[in-house]
Amino acid sequence: MTRATPHQELRELIRRCFEDREKPPFLPGRTRIPLNIPSFGWEEIWEALDSLLSTQVTMGNKVRQFEAMFAEYIGVRHAIMVNSGSSANLLALSILTNPLLPGHLQPGDEVITPAVTWATTVFPILNVGLVPVLVDVDLRTFNLIPEEVEKAISPKSRAILLVHLLGNPCDMDEIMAIARRHKLLVVEDACEAHGAEYDGRKVGSFGDIATFSFFFSHHITTIEGGMLLTNNDEYAELARALRVFGWIRDLKAKDAIAKQHPEVDPRFLFVNIGYNLRPTEIQGAFGIHQMAKLEGYIETRRENARYWGERLGALNHLVLHREAEGTRHVWFGYPVMVRPDAPFSRGELVDYLEARGVETRPIMAGNIDEQPALRLFSYRKVGELPNSRLIHRNAFFFGNHHGIGREEREAIAGYIKEFVANRG
Repeated sequence: MTRATPHQELRELIRRCFEDREKPPFLPGRTRIPLNIPSFGWEEIWEALDSLLSTQVTMGNKVRQFEAMFAEYIGVRHAIMVNSGSSANLLALSILTNPLLPGHLQPGDEVITPAVTWATTVFPILNVGLVPVLVDVDLRTFNLIPEEVEKAISPKSRAILLVHLLGNPCDMDEIMAIARRHKLLVVEDACEAHGAEYDGRKVGSFGDIATFSFFFSHHITTIEGGMLLTNNDEYAELARALRVFGWIRDLKAKDAIAKQHPEVDPRFLFVNIGYNLRPTEIQGAFGIHQMAKLEGYIETRRENARYWGERLGALNHLVLHREAEGTRHVWFGYPVMVRPDAPFSRGELVDYLEARGVETRPIMAGNIDEQPALRLFSYRKVGELPNSRLIHRNAFFFGNHHGIGREEREAIAGYIKEFVANRG
């Protein structure tokens, strides 16, 4: 009988560590229901440990494998992995403002973006010297309103940076039509929208560039990590250079470039400025196993959302989201908005849920116009953003993920119905 190698024994021990764990019984009112739980298992741990044991830990073949898998899943030609979704947004704006790009965006040019979003949608616009133009969002979707985008356009408008907030696809027909009419670039922030679809196409495949996040709390995770996607070959080459110092090592044309500069060691030949946004092989190791789990995770989230929509839909004091016809919503969380005329406040409902173990949070950064950081920089807004202000004060979301099953979702619905019944 052949004896197992130390690698095989270690792999089996890791598998058993995960599979032998038992889920504790659910106790209504006492068991905590967090915003997220780890989406990885023993396979990701083993793949990462294999990288550590091999000592091949910096960006390499596993990152490239994950890039190829994700590009195929979304339906685009190029996927460039970076160390976070925030870095992916910074890289996207850095490409569009880079002097190597013909007709690149100039300092002071405007980028139209929703007022309700996460901070690192807006901050990279400022980082590269552009001007954010905030537009209001739809209360039914929390996504930007196409008519408000049209109102925002000025002679300085150069791009739209939309956000598929909480996994809910934007109206891509209207937005792309506006972009074509006014010759605007489109960047899709799909950091919360893995697998979301509009008219049968994955979000992230419509714009000039798209970004995704693989942070710990997202549909799938590489612990930290992000991805930039594009069908534009020139953007992809720029992304690979800017991702790592502006050097040529990852470029398709690296040999031809090296021949033009024989006096410089090609290992250290810099053709542009850049950052150090590299992911690690450990992140790539996680990603290649997470991909097989993504569709199952999405279906769990969609089933939970369908249940809550049915159970809570008759509560007139609350505004709930619905999946729009022709789209696939992937429900990063489950959003709830308390109507202004309700006999209770958002804070009271949130406190009630938190006291029963249901973790909640505001809708991302809320209305970014009300964040003090923006007072340090020049930006523009269209109107008084009434919907964004209402969301900032009256909306929140609770967790919706693969760890929420029948008992958890029934309990959450029960807590909310009980609270509303007691308050009027």
